[in-house]
Amino acid sequence: MGRRRDLKGLRAVVTGASQGIGRALALEGARRGMTIVAQARSRDLLEQLVTESAGLPGRVIAEAGDVTSAEDRARLVRRCQTELGGLDMLVNNAGIGATGHFADSGPERLRQIFEVNVFGLVETTRACLNLLVAGVTPMVVNIGSIVGERGFPARSEYSASKFAVHTFSDGLRAELAKDNVDVLMIAPGLTQTNFSHNMIEQSAKVQLDHMRGMTSEEVATATWDAAMRGKDEVFLTRQGRLLLRVNRFLPWLVDRIMRRKVKALFKDEAKAVAAPVS
Repeated sequence: MGRRRDLKGLRAVVTGASQGIGRALALEGARRGMTIVAQARSRDLLEQLVTESAGLPGRVIAEAGDVTSAEDRARLVRRCQTELGGLDMLVNNAGIGATGHFADSGPERLRQIFEVNVFGLVETTRACLNLLVAGVTPMVVNIGSIVGERGFPARSEYSASKFAVHTFSDGLRAELAKDNVDVLMIAPGLTQTNFSHNMIEQSAKVQLDHMRGMTSEEVATATWDAAMRGKDEVFLTRQGRLLLRVNRFLPWLVDRIMRRKVKALFKDEAKAVAAPVS
């Protein structure tokens, strides 16, 4: 467990803030009296976010940029230094996904996912670290995923990237304890966002129904509440926690269910391969 903290007045960066969970995090942070530097690639969506945040106790500042760009990361740090005088929290939320079976994909898809979800997150953390060490009750918040705790078929590459986020968070938490910087890992389950529409590829035979999940606002509330209480990790949605519990004690059962599901989806292809050539 990390330290409890009063969020009011803290300075935070939220990446991937133009839509979905990131947007909700920025607005909820401003409601709690925080100053949020909202970073994303779309300047237009960020400006809409700033307009919507007007009148809230805190403040949202738009910073257009890409977490995979060293130049954009450096500019983000300079803005925190010059405009805010430092930084207290970094929320690494920016991410992309893809669905489809590994055998049907090329290396480009995996590299693109890891470039944003892992390398972008890690290097943004590295860029902001000196500011955080000097901050007030500093914390790094990394947004993982339930599928980073248990890999899903047709989402193996995305699952792998989010597993990397979790293990990076665990290692970083221990390393930064000497600097009094806490590290929180949030693992949302299905969330009602445009994430599925913004994927770089969707070729899975079955798409998950994200509209059955939590709202972005619920995820944002849970994230800031966990940060306030000094939590180390939080797993969201009842279904997500149930999956992880079953997987912990009966992993063979989860494996069997997933294998049967995939075999059922590809039964026609399997029959075609097995059919004798006349």
